[in-house]
Amino acid sequence: PGCLLLQFLSYLSACDRLLKQGYEEGQVEEAMEMFQYSEKKAAEFLHLLAQFNDMGFQQHEIKEVLLLCGNQREKALEELVMK
Repeated sequence: PGCLLLQFLSYLSACDRLLKQGYEEGQVEEAMEMFQYSEKKAAEFLHLLAQFNDMGFQQHEIKEVLLLCGNQREKALEELVMK
């Protein structure tokens, strides 16, 4: 049980850090789940999601492409442009 508590506290800390970077709570939770609670991968995903969103791409398409491309910016951008 102690191990689960530590994992949960680690998750909350990671979410808190991402929220302080200005990401929405729902997006932070979704990203953390998608990347098995890896703060680094979730942060990359959220950063690219915001970047591509600002370029005018649809959020659902961005999410799909980022997952398929493993957060590789150039590859994801190529896929988005081709859609």
